[in-house]
Amino acid sequence: MLENLINILETGTNTILFVGIGNVLKTDDGVGVYISQKIKERKNIRNLCVEISIENYIKKINDFKPEVLILVDAVNFNRDPGYCELIPVENLQNITTHTHNISLKKISELFIGKVFILGIQPESVVFGENLTPLVKQTADKIIRRINSN
Repeated sequence: MLENLINILETGTNTILFVGIGNVLKTDDGVGVYISQKIKERKNIRNLCVEISIENYIKKINDFKPEVLILVDAVNFNRDPGYCELIPVENLQNITTHTHNISLKKISELFIGKVFILGIQPESVVFGENLTPLVKQTADKIIRRINSN
């Protein structure tokens, strides 16, 4: 599930910006924010938390000049909760959700660098502030992998 992420991290030469997206008041929809807040920044790895308003951060994201931009968000893959996948944004369907004002595929056209979506399958997106156990387990695994590189 994380092979593509591991490959990007192990190059060590790319400037990578992780952008956490989601609504922290809708349980697993906040997984992208949870992950981005726990990433340890270093020379080639940066993070930014935009919650539900990525469109307000276009200039700031581009000012980072990332070679690789990874948008971290809950994505419905119609898989088991906690499933995750890193996919090129061009492989994402051009849809919006109730927590995004604009589709991630459409907004990615405004960014410089290669854009990926690190999607995590939510179990629940009802009102609540905590991640469900399976999604939190996946998120913590992703965080450990990013921070150990």
